[in-house]
Formats: sequence, structure tokens, C-alpha cells
Amino acid sequence: MIELKSYGLFSHQGPHLNLNEDLAEVDLVNNLYMIIDGFGGSNIGDKAAMIIRDSLKRSYTKIASDPESTLPFFYSHKYLIEGNALINALHTAHQNVSRENESKNLNNRGGGSVIGAALAENILTLVSTGNCIAYLYRKGHLTNEVQPDSLRSLSRDRFTSYLHTAPTSGVGLFEDLHYQVKEIKISAGDIVILLTDGIYARLEDNEIKYTIEKNLDNELEVIKDLMNLANTRGNLDNQSGMILQF
Repeated sequence: MIELKSYGLFSHQGPHLNLNEDLAEVDLVNNLYMIIDGFGGSNIGDKAAMIIRDSLKRSYTKIASDPESTLPFFYSHKYLIEGNALINALHTAHQNVSRENESKNLNNRGGGSVIGAALAENILTLVSTGNCIAYLYRKGHLTNEVQPDSLRSLSRDRFTSYLHTAPTSGVGLFEDLHYQVKEIKISAGDIVILLTDGIYARLEDNEIKYTIEKNLDNELEVIKDLMNLANTRGNLDNQSGMILQF
């Protein structure tokens, strides 16, 4: 069984905004990790992010701790019970945010991009929707494990990719929930990195790799260095990052 050796997380409103609509959360008891990028504006996106976080934690822990519990939205033999639990928890969060939005005008509705990660034995299941990103650093190699579902995939122009990070999926965004699922077999020494677009959108993958290798023993410094680099290039967004070392 692989265990989490250490972790670092940091969430900040960024250099130009007064409100942070991002959230980062680590639940060591249930081996559940998440970053959330809320959208909708003041007292909308931040509230939506909290609804998503609380819904994910409440639903996931209920299902994952009871293999006989009902899976109300989804079940696949392909995934572990923890993966199925996380997918159902994302559906529950989507239902709760959508219900919150029902009585509101379009410009007052909120939602969020999410990556949730659940560890069981040596399998880390990533479930994502929206414009967050996930990397795996293993033995000197950095691989992109979760691609953002955003306008960035249509642009193909890496020099202006920061202009194309609007999510094309997300909790509360559309009636149907569109999401990605990725299972990673974790080995000792692996590092998993979760980032919101306020960090990754203005960085190259090789810069992320270099920053990890420069600060292998200090996860918080990795995140702060990446934030600072993005900010020097004109970042205007909220910023959140999480690093998990196994």
C-alpha cells in the first residue's frame, strides 16, 4: 500500500483580485484531495466553491466508507469503489449547485471547475471537470495526466493560451455534467501536482518540471515559485496549487 509522505497546498486571490473563488482541500482521514476554481463573481463563485467542496466530502465519505451503499448516479466495474464514489460525489455537487442556481438570473449563477483525487491502496483516481490541470512527476519525467476542458484545447496557440482558459465544462455550468476520469498506479517517489489556471496558464511544462526539481523537499515553495512566475507574466486570476508526494 502506498502512503502519502507529505503534501503542500496554497490558495490565494492573486495579485489583482480582492476575492478568492478558489479552494484547496486535503482530507487525510479519507485520502481525499481536491482543488476547486469557482466562477460567478463576488459572493457567487466563492459560495459555489464551498458548496462543491462540502458536497464532495459529504457524499464521497458516505459512499467510500460503505461499499453496500447506493450509488445514485453512476456505477462502473472499471473503477474501484473509491473512484465510483468520487464520480457520484461530483454528480451530487453538480445537483446541489444546479439547485442553488435554479431561481437565479444567468448573471447571478455560480459553479466551478474541479479536480478530485482519491487514493485507495496504490491507485489514485482523478475525477475532473472544467479548467484545472494535473501532472505526474516520476523519476525525472513530467506527464500531463488531466487536460483542462476549456477553450484552450481549441486554440492550439501556446503563446496566448492564457486567453483561452474559459471552461467548457464544470459543476453547475450546463444541465449535463461532463467529466474526465483517470486512474494512476502510484509508485514510491511519485509527485502529483494539481493546479488552477491562475498558475498553469502562463507557464510551460518544462518550467513546472524545473521548479519541482529545484524544490523537491519543499512543496510549498514549489507552489509559491510557480505562482510568482505566473504573476510576473501578468496573471490576473485566483491561484491554487496542491502537491502530493508519495
